[in-house]
Formats: sequence, structure tokens, C-alpha cells
Amino acid sequence: MIRRRDLVVGGGALMLGGCDRVLEVPAAKRLLFSGENFHRGLHRAITDRSALAREYAAEDLSPVFRVNGNNNPGTPEYQALAANGFVDWRLQVGGLVDRPLALSLAQLRSMPLREQITRHDCVEGWSAIGRWTGPMLGTILHAASVRRSANYVVFRCADRYPNGRNYYESIDMVDAWHPQTIVALGLNGRLLDIGHGAPARLRVERQLGYKHAKYLMGIDAVASLDGIGLGRGGFWEDHYDYDWYAGI
Repeated sequence: MIRRRDLVVGGGALMLGGCDRVLEVPAAKRLLFSGENFHRGLHRAITDRSALAREYAAEDLSPVFRVNGNNNPGTPEYQALAANGFVDWRLQVGGLVDRPLALSLAQLRSMPLREQITRHDCVEGWSAIGRWTGPMLGTILHAASVRRSANYVVFRCADRYPNGRNYYESIDMVDAWHPQTIVALGLNGRLLDIGHGAPARLRVERQLGYKHAKYLMGIDAVASLDGIGLGRGGFWEDHYDYDWYAGI
């Protein structure tokens, strides 16, 4: 069976194989190999990114939903928030917005909530089906009055990696406004535990698990990824050469 990601890679090779003359033009070369444009543009050309990811029935839920990535940020700041039940935690929403926000858990829970049973596909090769609950990211962006000049949404997280950097990820506005992109507060009918990203994590259901940032602390709307980390828009992308767009 040919997977969509295989088709993206194979299609890219075929396209570039016939582009020798095009690549002699500097402007065309910059466009094709722009970190912000290449994977996104190619994927858009062959898929409908507004399509919904498959949703499952309650009987399909996995008996165990493994923890992906870090299982606890472990920093003094995060430990203090967790010890108090995240009462003092705030999700900062800023960047290219007209109404910057600092949202408590209570405020997020008061928003219209979406529940969806979807499959998490980890780059490590495992999958699990879970029921996620939380407000749509689009609802939060609308409340903050995101500006039209915003092209991406960047997620700042509490967990740190060996190089001392806090985890960060990004998606474009196509995924940001997708109805299945939510700020999840609960998994399988319970509030998120620490291992699964408490108090809030991203669910972007059309992408692989490393894009589903955990331990959210801030959301920033930006025009470009140039100033984010090393410029590729995410921790794994910057340091381990992962694809920025991890569509499945």
C-alpha cells in the first residue's frame, strides 16, 4: 500500500527530477527550497487539507494510550503549577493579535468544547486511539482577534530538552482553523494527567504525534518562522531534521 507520506516524497522526487532548468533560475530555486514553502506547497498540491481525520467509535478506544515525548517537564516552575492543580497556570495568547489573552483553565473550560475520538500516530511507529476534549484552537484565535497578517501559530511549552531549550512547535493557518485542531484539556473523559501533557496540549489530528505539543504555556501568531528557534518552526525540525509538515 502506498501511504500519503510516501506519495509526497515520491512526488517531490519526480517533480525535482524534471526541474533542472527551472533550478537555474535563482528566484525559482529559492521558492522550491524555502523551508516555509516547499513541503507545505507540495502537500497542498496533492491533498485536501480541509478534509477531516477519521473519527472512531467509543468501542475502538485503545486500552492503553502511551505517553509520547517527555513524561514530565520537571522544572521548578512547572512543579509549582502542578502542585496547585494548575490554578495559577495561564495560557498566554499573543503575537499578531488585537486582544492578547491570558486564559485560565476555567476560562478554557467555559468555551464551547469539541470531543473527538481519533488515532495518534507516533513517529516511533506506534498508534493509539483516544477521546480528546477541548476548545477548538480557532475559537481561541477568534477570541484574541488574530490578524490577517498571521501565517503561522507557534506553541511554547513547559518541557525542556537536553540543549536547554523549551519545546516549541508550529502549524500554519490552514491547520490552525481546522475544526479538529483543538487545545485538549482531557483524554478519555478525564482531565489530562502530567504524562499526557497537563494542563493543555495541542491536537492537530492530520499530523504525526511530534506536532502535538504538550504542556502548553503560550500561543503566538506570527507572520514568519524565521525568528522561531533555528528557523524551521519546531524543536525536532531544527535539531533532528524532521519534516515541518508531518501530514498523514
